[in-house]
Amino acid sequence: MAEGPFLLGQRARFPNGARLVVAPTPGLHSAMLALYVRAGSRHERPEANGASHFVEHLVFRGSRGYPDSRAMNEAVEAAGGSMNAMTARDHTCFYTSLHPAGLETGIDVIVDLIRHPLLRDIDVERQVILEEILDEVDSRGRDVDPDNLVKRLAFPDHGLGQKIAGSRGSVRALGEGALRAHHARHYTGANVVMVAAGPISYEEVVELAAPRLGALPRGSAQQSVPAPPWPAGPTLRAIEHDDAQVEFSLAFPAVPERHRDHAAALVVRRLLDDGLSSRLPFEVVERHGLAYSIHASLETFEDAGLFTFEGACTPSRLERVAGEIFRVVAGLWDGVLPADELARVKERHRMSLTFALDNPSELVGWFGAGELLGTDETLEERCRRVERVTAADVRRVARTMFQRRHLLGVAVGPEARSLRRALARAAERSPLL
Repeated sequence: MAEGPFLLGQRARFPNGARLVVAPTPGLHSAMLALYVRAGSRHERPEANGASHFVEHLVFRGSRGYPDSRAMNEAVEAAGGSMNAMTARDHTCFYTSLHPAGLETGIDVIVDLIRHPLLRDIDVERQVILEEILDEVDSRGRDVDPDNLVKRLAFPDHGLGQKIAGSRGSVRALGEGALRAHHARHYTGANVVMVAAGPISYEEVVELAAPRLGALPRGSAQQSVPAPPWPAGPTLRAIEHDDAQVEFSLAFPAVPERHRDHAAALVVRRLLDDGLSSRLPFEVVERHGLAYSIHASLETFEDAGLFTFEGACTPSRLERVAGEIFRVVAGLWDGVLPADELARVKERHRMSLTFALDNPSELVGWFGAGELLGTDETLEERCRRVERVTAADVRRVARTMFQRRHLLGVAVGPEARSLRRALARAAERSPLL
C-alpha cells in the first residue's frame, strides 16, 4: 500500500473555550476559512425547529462592523473570497475561500457576523426560508423529500429526525425573542471552532484570531440528547406524488466515526459505490439498466449513523431495483471478497485523502467538523484504520448492518399503495437475514 506524509492540524484554545485549527499547505495559492458552530436541528425543541437555519440566514443581513450584506460581501470579495454558509443536523458552518493576503479580512468578517449580528429584517428573511421549504413539499404541503422522511423514521421524536429548515408552521412561529435567545445560547466560545487552511502560518492565524475569536462570550458547551435506538422493522412508507419516476431511500443503521467498526463501514460503502466499476452501479445501472443512477452513502453523527441507498426509477421497476440492491448487499457476506478488490478500495481511499491536501475546502471540513464533534483524527490515522480492515471485518459489519429487521424504506411517487407493496415484496424475497 502506497504511503505518503499527511499534514497535522495545529491547534489553539482560547480562554473563552473557542478553538482554532490551522492546516498550513504552503504549495497552494488559495486559502480557506471556516467557522463551525455547534447548532443544528438536533439541538432544537420541536416548536423551535428551524431556528439554527433561520439564524444562519439572518447573520448575513448585517452586523455591527458590516451593517448590510453589501458591505460584508464587498469586503470579502475584495479579499478574493465569497461568503457562504450551511446548516446541518448537528452544526452550522460559515466559510469563504480567500487570497492568503486577505486572511485578516476573512477572520474579521466571519467573527463579526456571528458575534455582533443585527438580526434584523426577520420577516423578510422568514419569507425567503418559507420559499426555500417549498422545494421539499408538494402542492398540499406534504414533505416529499426521501432523505427527510427516512430520517424521521430512523430518529422518531428526536432532533436528528427534524427537518433542518424546519416546517412552515415552526418557521412562521419563530419570533425575534426566540431567535435572539438561540443565537445567544449557541454562538459562544464553548461552541465554536475556526479552521484555516492554505499557504498560511499557524502563528499568523493565531495572532489575527485571538483578539476576535477570543472575545466571544464563553457560554456553555451545547450537549446533544443521545440518539434513540434504531427502530425495529422493516418499516416501509410510500408518499403519493405525481411524477414520472419514484424516488426512494433505503436506510440501515451505521456506527458513528469513533466506533471501531467505522473503518469497515467505509470499506463497505466503497465496495458498493465508488465509481461505475463498483458493485452497485455496475449491477443496477450498467448490467441490468434498471435505473439511471443509484447511490450508497454513509452518514455519521457523533453518536449514530445511517447507511443509505438512494435513487430514482420508473414505478414499475421499483421492486426489481430494491431487490437487486438487497442481492448485491448480501453478496458482501455470503460470497468471497477478492483480495485485489479489497486492496483497490483501500488504495482509492488513501488517494482520496491525499487529494484533499490540494483542496483547502476539504481540509477545513475534515479538521473543523472533527474538532467540533469530537471525532478528530489525522488523515494518516484514518488511512491506517481503513488499511487494517480485513475481508472478515467486511463480512461481519455488512451482516450486522444489512438485516431485514433494520430496513427503513421510503418511496415517493405515483400510486403510493403499489409502491409500498413493491418495497415489501422486495424485502420479503431478499436474501437479507
